[in-house]
This record gives sequence, C-alpha cells and structure tokens, in this order.
Amino acid sequence: MNDAMWKKEDSVGTQLTPNWAIYADAMNRFTQAATAFMEHVHLLTEAREAYEEAIKASMALRNSLDSGDQTLRSLRSQLARVVNDHLDEPALDRKKPELLKSNGGKAFP
Repeated sequence: MNDAMWKKEDSVGTQLTPNWAIYADAMNRFTQAATAFMEHVHLLTEAREAYEEAIKASMALRNSLDSGDQTLRSLRSQLARVVNDHLDEPALDRKKPELLKSNGGKAFP
C-alpha cells in the first residue's frame, strides 16, 4: 500500500510541475501585456477626445453647409419668381430694346 501511495504522490508531483510552469508563463505574459497596455492607455483618452472634437466640427460644418444650401435655394426661388414675373409682363409694358450703334454710325439689330 505504501508503494501505491508513493506512485500517486509521484504522479501528482509530476503533474504539478507542468501546471506551475503554465501558470508562471501565463502570469509573466499577462504582466508584460498589462504593463505595456497601461503605458499607452492615455492614447485611448486622447483618441476619444479627438473623435469627439471631430464630431463637433463635423456637425458645425454640416450645419453651416445646410444653412448655405437653404440660402441658395431661397435665392434661386426668388430669382425664378422675378424671371417668371418679368417674362409674364405684356410686351407693351416692356421697354423696347435699343439698337446698338457702332462708332461708324451703323445700327445693328
């Protein structure tokens, strides 16, 4: 029975060593990765702030462009009304176009 106990202990002992090596290796990798991440975590904050700044600038630019587009549409509508009103005037109300005269005194239609 003592031999059986020693064999169990031996097998447990040999199993613990690989588990310890795996644990130690994983802890070392975790520590290195976490340390490297912590050294650069400030970049995440900087990136978030830059993103928010870009979004605000984009919204301001979009609002400005939308406002400009609205102004252009309004002016175009006003221009269309003026042109249509002018074209709808009776021919008698309009001024008769004058003939252009050149330096030689000849009139061109």
